Amino acid sequence: MCIRTLSTIGNGKTDQALRRSYLYVPTSSDRMLDKSLSTPSDVIIYDLEDSVPPSAYDKESARQRLSTFLSRTPEHKLPHPQRIAVRLNDITTPFFENDISEVLKSPFVRTLVLPKIHSVRDLHHVSRAIRTSRAGISTPFPIRLVASIESARSAWNLGEIASWTSEYDPDVGGKLGALLFAAEDYCADTSVLRSSSRLELLYVRSQITIAAKAFGLDAIDMVRSVTTTDLDYLKDECEDGRRLGFNGKQAIHPTQVDIIQSTFVPSEKEILRAAKILHQMEVAHSSQKGAVGLEMEGGGKEMIDAPMLKQAENIMRVAKAAGLQIPVID
Repeated sequence: MCIRTLSTIGNGKTDQALRRSYLYVPTSSDRMLDKSLSTPSDVIIYDLEDSVPPSAYDKESARQRLSTFLSRTPEHKLPHPQRIAVRLNDITTPFFENDISEVLKSPFVRTLVLPKIHSVRDLHHVSRAIRTSRAGISTPFPIRLVASIESARSAWNLGEIASWTSEYDPDVGGKLGALLFAAEDYCADTSVLRSSSRLELLYVRSQITIAAKAFGLDAIDMVRSVTTTDLDYLKDECEDGRRLGFNGKQAIHPTQVDIIQSTFVPSEKEILRAAKILHQMEVAHSSQKGAVGLEMEGGGKEMIDAPMLKQAENIMRVAKAAGLQIPVID
């Protein structure tokens, strides 16, 4: 087997949009809005909820500030619409209806982050509001919905939430695209005491990734909010989240973005192994074999079959989307 020089495939420009980092940007600050134009974060969440004081004046001011920012910033300076998301105030607040109607006036908003989604009833409520807000507007794309899992009730209803579909056409009522874990809210609701080991959150985090993957959704891991400066711990938490099956992670400070994005991609070693698996399976299938042995580093062979082929294909898909170097195996 000969491994030719590593090559970069597609320069990261593929049909699969990477959504590794979700950076929250407070809409209460013009300065923070302007800074968001230069962030490399895969997704930028313009936040109307927790980062804005709870008074009606502050909520309305933030909403109008975001609307002005999206309408007056030259289109070529704005992030690509695939990267723009807005976190609304939840459906039980007096701000939700105005949030969604104002936000969806912008053609650049394609994703809504929905806090406190406890059941499919909440998603239906949002879907009807989307339909009302977009009445008479012809758009060739559905609004992508990100459901925030942040309570015992939402964790209990994970399967139903993940399998939800709008009662309308997706272009009219929206389409669920991801589950997001709001760890601090979940801990407050369940009396779970969060620790640096993360063991107390292993069950719910695993359940979120399982539910998401069962229905073709992204899974977004929790914020590292205890401290924004402990980047070594952030790296460890990112690696942990990726092992559990999360696609990406939330960030509350720009310094967290690079670590998140560099961790939620395959390593060079993983890519090389995947390339070898794909090559060996191609050879095996051409010889009408269903499995093949892959030489291991320490000697011996590892049996490779269909499930491992699927994992290798997943690794390659993400690697190509990230513009990582792909070895060509002869």
